Amino acid sequence: MLRVALTGGIATGKSYCLRRFASHGVPVIDADAIARDVVTPGSPGLDAVVGRFGRGVLTADGFLDRPALGRIVFGDARARAALEAIIHPEVYRRIREWYAGLPLSTKVAVADIPLVFETGLDHEFDRVIVAACDPQEQVRRVMARDGLSDQEARARLWAQWPIEEKIDRATAVIWTDRGFAETDRQVNEILEVLNAARS
Repeated sequence: MLRVALTGGIATGKSYCLRRFASHGVPVIDADAIARDVVTPGSPGLDAVVGRFGRGVLTADGFLDRPALGRIVFGDARARAALEAIIHPEVYRRIREWYAGLPLSTKVAVADIPLVFETGLDHEFDRVIVAACDPQEQVRRVMARDGLSDQEARARLWAQWPIEEKIDRATAVIWTDRGFAETDRQVNEILEVLNAARS
């Protein structure tokens, strides 16, 4: 089985690309979804986050207040590293378990992991695909999607490696700012190459 990491920057279209791989029958998993599950009410992960950042990162009904936590960690690299030290080990443990549980006949499986380079764990994967777009388009998408100011959106981008550096390290790149049809074509082309490598 080819273990493939799909990564990129914030709002570069990773989720869309992951859905396209899934539409072709490729098993997929989303690290962001796991990260959300790790901090559900009553979880050890949420207890650890509250222990580090205080009850101000909780909503009135006991859920993680993501905007409140974001305002802390995207303005403080040490705080962000502390959060990642809580979340990332459990996320990667679950991803490894998922790969181990896939059928032996599986040719290709894709994990969407936004920070695979930043965490230094890209070596765990056979291929790393980067979803990319122009950084100005990233800012526009983040502002539209999350209701952030230009400054807040750029702080999210600065918290990750520059997309150019990720492109340099990638096995393959999917450009997502050239229309959906072109993105789909690139996904199809890359999947053909991946399947051929395991045929």
